[in-house]
Amino acid sequence: MTETLIKGARILGGEPADVLVRDGVIAELGTGLDAPGAQVVDAAGLVALPGLVDLHTHLREPGREDAETVESGTKAAAMGGFTAVHAMANTDPVADTAGVVEQVWRLGREAGYCDVQPVGAVTRGIAGEQLAELGAMADSAASVRVFSDDGHCVSDAVIMRRALEYVKAFDGVVAQHAQEPRLTEGAQMNEGEMSAALGLAGWPAVAEEAIIARDVLLAQHVGSRLHVCHVSTAGSVEILRWAKSKGCPVTAEVTPHHLLLDDARAGSYDPIFKVNPPLRTAADVAALRAALADGTIDCVATDHAPHPVEAKETEWAVAAMGMIGLETALPVVQEAMVDTGLLDWAGVADRMSYRPARIGRLTGQGRPLETGSPANITLYDPSPRRAVDPSAMTSKSRNTPFTGLELPGRVVATFLRGEPTVLEGKLQ
Repeated sequence: MTETLIKGARILGGEPADVLVRDGVIAELGTGLDAPGAQVVDAAGLVALPGLVDLHTHLREPGREDAETVESGTKAAAMGGFTAVHAMANTDPVADTAGVVEQVWRLGREAGYCDVQPVGAVTRGIAGEQLAELGAMADSAASVRVFSDDGHCVSDAVIMRRALEYVKAFDGVVAQHAQEPRLTEGAQMNEGEMSAALGLAGWPAVAEEAIIARDVLLAQHVGSRLHVCHVSTAGSVEILRWAKSKGCPVTAEVTPHHLLLDDARAGSYDPIFKVNPPLRTAADVAALRAALADGTIDCVATDHAPHPVEAKETEWAVAAMGMIGLETALPVVQEAMVDTGLLDWAGVADRMSYRPARIGRLTGQGRPLETGSPANITLYDPSPRRAVDPSAMTSKSRNTPFTGLELPGRVVATFLRGEPTVLEGKLQ
């Protein structure tokens, strides 16, 4: 029997309490708890949150181990307070068969730093032409329930309808990368005043909004679950708000970087700020924050997209799109949402643990910190502020847009079913 006694943690930012963990489960909550022989963790002043769950992580393995591996990515996740991540399908080979998703799932189990739930491709080779082996992936050891061609839009309405119909059989969800390809050919950044001033090809908001509008109607027609990846525009928020008011079975996510950064950052021509979907206007950022606060957007998902140095340290037009985000997600959410008064810590737990776990159909993750729950726990110190240093990160890649930016807070400890993956800010 293994026991850990966490002393004086502020559960969801509330009054200090002790948490006794026994054999991977929360055995007791209270004050003045004592457990002779238990490992004691002093959590005075720390906020205790349920282990964070990321619906949108690129682990790159198999195929691009130069950028990230399942092991390095899950280490970064643990350092960010995550106890579960959903690994996106755009690997090489693509995760479009039972064999590939089982490979990723097993690599996650072997690494042991957090649960890895593979996301299956919607179409073969994420080419958008034929449905992938959705049923086989659902029946595999990985029990895939989320399917996405992320990086590419399922732009064919007939194929999208078929996918939505197919996943109903096993309570699956199709996660759409909303980007009308014909409207974004050659696009480099958000279409607006900044793109005109910089002479970069614009990426119109309507390219995202048109696909979301189509797909919520399809989901309602079919009666199947749709999830919208990385929402980035105020117009998208309004469509989602309308869809939810009509009872459409739709959920949505926003990335940390879209909550904090706007398209003015592109003025430096630094490709570190090149991302898909692009950074939008300050007005869009405000709309996204409000939508996350009122629940129109269900959750925060990192879209952690690691790249090797040479893919980013080049001219803007040929640079890869994407940013890493696992290790900075919680500080960014504190900066954008908590310190602005838009969310409290209970709201953070809801948007970064409970809801993403429900959307991803994870059991044993995203559970309240209460007696009998699995001891997936993040201890977070919201008080320090420090500049982001990419060289201190655990990910194999360094393409963070927050380099040098002063952000609040740090993850002090992460527990996966009672076992510490991070203690005193250090990987175990």
